[in-house]
This record gives sequence, structure tokens and C-alpha cells, in this order.
Amino acid sequence: MNRAIIAGFALTATLALAACKKEGEIVVEQGVGITALRTACPAVGIPDYTGDVTLFSPANARTADAIDVTATMTNVRTACDDTGASDVYVTASFDVYAQRRDTAGARTVELPYFSTVMRGTSSVVAKRIGTVRLEFADGQARAQVSGKAGAVVDRASATLPADIRERITKRRRAGDDDAAIDPLSQPEVKAALDRATFELLVGFQLTEDQLAYNATR
Repeated sequence: MNRAIIAGFALTATLALAACKKEGEIVVEQGVGITALRTACPAVGIPDYTGDVTLFSPANARTADAIDVTATMTNVRTACDDTGASDVYVTASFDVYAQRRDTAGARTVELPYFSTVMRGTSSVVAKRIGTVRLEFADGQARAQVSGKAGAVVDRASATLPADIRERITKRRRAGDDDAAIDPLSQPEVKAALDRATFELLVGFQLTEDQLAYNATR
């Protein structure tokens, strides 16, 4: 993978981290302290610009009449098992819907996809490549297939240290010296949250040109 693709992926992954946050991960109760923290289960999402892929014929064309196949990844579903003593297991299931221009003859289209475990906002812990196989029958313009990705996260790494948890959840009353200080604004707390935050990202494994096309169309 060249630097341009890596830079593009880093950008989309960073954007996805903000987009994939769930309500309830951190709950603030009227400014008097945080009463709940997110679980060790990673959030799951599709990075921007990687949920669609367009194939052209000829391959170097970029006009609408040269579009050969389009596909979209959607309906991402997640399951997480955080009952283990040392590991957290997470899976992401998704559907791929595709459409082709020329419906003559049966055709098989294979599309690569990635599953990446991110730690914090920029650290790639692991990456795997899979393939979904779309089968178009003769005369059929549309096809659908499902895919799955999984990851294992170390529970200790995804758990906030006790002193950080105490700092975040500490009840503060008006008049206390630290009553006006948001613990989440403190650099060491922010750094600890970043280190303990994991995410499983899935999307199509795009070429540099395909990523650029998605980002600019």
C-alpha cells in the first residue's frame, strides 16, 4: 500500500471514529460527575468513502456511460462478547448490494473488503482482507451478498485504569476546588481514553483511484 492510500485511509478512519460513537458511551449527569463509562466492546462502523465501489469499463474511464458495476456496503450489524476474562470478541456482519449495466450472461464479481482494528484515533492494531462474491444470473441487473468480519481486543487494553475512572466518576459539588474542571479536558485523562478506545472498521478495499473517485464525486 503506497503512502497516498495510507494517508487516505487514515483520514477516513479518523472521520469514522467521530461518526461511530454511540450515545451512552459516556454519560454526564447535570455536570456533577460522569455516572457511566463505555464498555470494553469496540464500536463498529464504515469509514467515509469506503462504503461504495464503482467499477468502470474500460477501467481507466470515469464517465457515467462507462460505469460497469456499482456496489454499496450497508446494514452493518455488530455482536460483542465481553464476558471473557482476558479478551473481548466482536463481529460485524454486513450486506452488499450491487448493480451492473450489462445484464447479458451470468457473471461473478468479487470485491475485496477490509476489516481494521483501530486504537485511539490513528493507530492501526490489525488489518485483514476478505472477499465478497456477487453472482449475477443471466439477465439479472442486481445481486446481493452478505459478509462478516471479526476482531479480538485485549480486555486490559480496552479498560480505563482505576485512577482515571475515579477521576472521571468523582462527584463534584459546587464550591469544590475542582468543581469547574471538566475531567475529560485534562490531557492525561484524554490520553487514557484514547488508548482504551478501540473500533472495528469495515469497508471496501479500494485502490487509490477508487478512493479518490468516491471522495470527489
